[in-house]
Amino acid sequence: MEKAALISRAREYAELEKDPVFAQEVKDLLAQNDDKELEDRFYRDLEFGTGGLRGIIGGGYNRMNTLVITRATQGLCDYIKTQFPGKALSACVAHDSRRRSADFALATALVFAANGIKAYLFPSLRPTPELSFAIRTLGADTGVVVTASHNPPQYNGYKAYWNDGSQVVPPHDEGIIHRVQGVSSAASISKEKALAAGLLVMLDGAVDDAYVAMVKSRLLRPQLMAKAAATAKIVYTPLHGTGAMLLERIMGELGLKVMTVPEQREPDGEFPTVSFPNPEEPAALKLAIELGRKEKADVVMANDPDADRLGIAVPGKDDSYILVSGNQLGSLHLDYILHSLSELGRMPPKPYCIKTVVTTNLQAAIAEKYGVECRECLTGFKWIADLMRQFEAQGKDFIYATEESYGHLIEPEVRDKDGISAAALTAEMTLYWRSKGLSLLDRLEKLYQEFGYHEERGISKYFQGPQGMKIMSGIMDAYRAKQPIALGGIPVVSIRDIKTGFEWETGNPGKRKIDLPESDVLQWRLRDGTLVTVRPSGTEPKIKYYILCKTDVPAAGLEKAKAQTREKIQAIEADVRKVIG
Repeated sequence: MEKAALISRAREYAELEKDPVFAQEVKDLLAQNDDKELEDRFYRDLEFGTGGLRGIIGGGYNRMNTLVITRATQGLCDYIKTQFPGKALSACVAHDSRRRSADFALATALVFAANGIKAYLFPSLRPTPELSFAIRTLGADTGVVVTASHNPPQYNGYKAYWNDGSQVVPPHDEGIIHRVQGVSSAASISKEKALAAGLLVMLDGAVDDAYVAMVKSRLLRPQLMAKAAATAKIVYTPLHGTGAMLLERIMGELGLKVMTVPEQREPDGEFPTVSFPNPEEPAALKLAIELGRKEKADVVMANDPDADRLGIAVPGKDDSYILVSGNQLGSLHLDYILHSLSELGRMPPKPYCIKTVVTTNLQAAIAEKYGVECRECLTGFKWIADLMRQFEAQGKDFIYATEESYGHLIEPEVRDKDGISAAALTAEMTLYWRSKGLSLLDRLEKLYQEFGYHEERGISKYFQGPQGMKIMSGIMDAYRAKQPIALGGIPVVSIRDIKTGFEWETGNPGKRKIDLPESDVLQWRLRDGTLVTVRPSGTEPKIKYYILCKTDVPAAGLEKAKAQTREKIQAIEADVRKVIG
C-alpha cells in the first residue's frame, strides 16, 4: 500500500477510535513517521473470519481494539435482525483474563443494547464453555466471548456464537462477514442507560450453579466418586486464566482434593510464568508437574486461559511425569465412556461420537469395537457442533467429541470444547482405572496392544506479516500442482483435497466426491496407513501439518512398534521441512 494511503487510513482511524489509548498509539506512530509499523497496522482490515476476530491488541484497522470490535458487533447485530425478524432478541457476552478483555466485552454488550438486543453480560471472567452453556440456558439468539484462547499475551480475540451455543457455520458465517464488511459505524449507549432500559443484564450466580450441576450430572460413576474421591490427589493450573473458580468448586463438591499451582492461580493477562499459556506446550506445565511430583499427585491437569482445553500429565517411572497428548487423552476418554456405558447397561440406542479429520484413528477403532458410529468433520469445534445439530434432528445419541488440540466435549448441553467437564471426567476415569490396578498409562498401553500402536505429530511454521498469507497459499498451490508421490520414503496411495471436494487413488484418475464442507486442506494416505494432512491455520498466521501413524504390534512387542513408528515419523517430518524450512 502506498504511504499516502497508509497515512490517510491511520488519520481516519485516530479520529474514529473512541478509546484514547488506541487513538494515541496511532497518533504517536504518525508523529514518529514509523512507516513499517503503520504498514503492519493498516495494510489491511483485521479479518472477521468464520470464527470471529483474533489479532494483536493495539490501535489500527489490523489490530484488536474498541473500534474494530464494536464494528464487528454492529455487523453481527445487523445480521441477527435479518434472521429473526420481529423477535425480541438477546445475546450473551463473556470474557477471559486477557489484556482489555473486560473493556472489549462491555463495549460489545453496549452495542447489542444500543441495537435493542438485550445483552446478558457476565460481571467477571468466565470459561468459554460456560458462555456456550449460557446461550442455550437463557435462550439467547447469539453470543460473544472475548478471548484469544492460548495465544501469547499481546493477542486478543472475539468469537461469535449462534443460538444453539455453537460457533457460527455456513450460511451464517458468510452472512455475518458480509454485514461486518459493510459497517462504517457502530451504535452504542452508556452502561447506565442500558441498565436502566433493561437492555443490559448483569448475570448473577444462577448460570454458574446450573453449569456446575450439569457437569456433575454427566459423570458416570457417582458411587465410585463418593467412595474414593478423598483418596485422589489432583494438581491443577488454570495458567492465569478463567478455570480455577469453577473447576475448584466442582472438584470440591465431588469430594476431590485439588492443589492449584499458587503462582498461576490468579487471573493475569500477562501470563508471567509461561511463554505460551497453552497446555499443549510442555513448558506451560512445568510448575504444575513440579508440584505434582512434590505432592505425589495421581494426575496433573492444566486448562488454557479460557478453559476450553485440557492437558494432563500422569506419573511415570522414577518419579517422572509423562505428558499425555490430546489424541491420547481423547482416546482414553472415549474408551472409558464406552466401557462404562456398556458395563453399566446404559448404552443408548443410537450412539455416536465425533472426531476431526486430523484426530487419531485409534478413536475410530475403539468406537467400532462397541458398535458406535464415529463420524469425521473438519478441524474446529464449530464443525463438531454442526454434526451434533444434524444428529440431534435424526434422534441420535451424543457420546463424546474431540479434536487433537486438547479439545474434548462430554455433554450435549455445551456446543464447544469444555476443559472443565473434561477435567471432572478425567478425575473419575483416573479413580476407576486405579480401582482396577491400572494407571492411565497402563490403560493406554492395553489399547495399543489391542488396536495397534498409534502416534501422532504436529508440525507448524509461522509466516508473519503482509507476505505470510501469500507464502502459505503458495505452499498449498505448489502441492496441488504437483502432488507428492511419497513421504518419508513411503508411497502415497490416495489423496483427499477438501478444498475441491474430491479424493482419489494415485494410480486411478477416477475421483470421488467427499461429504465435507470446502476447506483448504490436503491429506495424503500412505501405503502403510499413515495419514499426513496440511492446512493453513484458521486463527493464526501459520501452516500446520499432522502426521497420524499406526503400526501393528509385532511379536517383538510394543516397544518395537514404537521404534518403527518414530522412524517413519522422523522421515516424513524431514520431507515436510524441505518445504517449510
